[in-house]
Amino acid sequence: MDFLTAPAFWIALGQIIMIDILLGGDNAVVIALACRKLPPAQRTKGILWGTAGAIVLRVILIFFAMTLLALPWLKFIGALLLVWIGIKLIAPDDEGHGEVATSDKLLAAIKTIIVADLVMSVDNVIAIAGAAQNAGDHQMLLVVLGLLISIPIIVWGSTLVIKLMARFPIIIVGGGMLLGWIAGGMLVSDPVLANPDKWQWMLKLPQDSTVKYGASVAGALLVLAIGKFVASRQAKGAPAH
Repeated sequence: MDFLTAPAFWIALGQIIMIDILLGGDNAVVIALACRKLPPAQRTKGILWGTAGAIVLRVILIFFAMTLLALPWLKFIGALLLVWIGIKLIAPDDEGHGEVATSDKLLAAIKTIIVADLVMSVDNVIAIAGAAQNAGDHQMLLVVLGLLISIPIIVWGSTLVIKLMARFPIIIVGGGMLLGWIAGGMLVSDPVLANPDKWQWMLKLPQDSTVKYGASVAGALLVLAIGKFVASRQAKGAPAH
């Protein structure tokens, strides 16, 4: 249990919770839409069982994602995807949820929640796997704890979270930069850049704290710069009201 006193464990847990909350707002909307036609007596059951199924499925996906990140090039690709997700967080496109299926049947609503969460969880899965990658033997414990803490916040506190994000946009910007930070550290630790015995035609980077922190800072600043640039272009192109 010594790991519970390690700052790195709690920092990673905080990152996972923040990622879940920032990237999980859409999931709360899906849950609400999928269950809105259920009778009041079944609505709570639909939310609980649908959310439980989505959590189990996401834990399984994250387990496979963390395993796959040991393969060459996948951290590299995952880092680029995280940068893109971070930019989209700072400069989002307008997306509707009108395509979410609704049903007055409990099982159909639960199925909708689980399937929609699966489709929408790619960003969460990659980001959480990246945040947990340095936790050693306690990666899955971090993931499960992070989900157990953040999912209730998303489901029952989504309105408050959304209001806070609208009132304090710096939360969104900080979340995008966090994804860039994780992406930078993930990219430089990809086996093709870190393993001196293989892929010798590739540039090899020292795996020390200076390189990893430098890459993390660079990733965070890159997401901030591109996100702000894209947001300013969107603002200039938006029609006047």
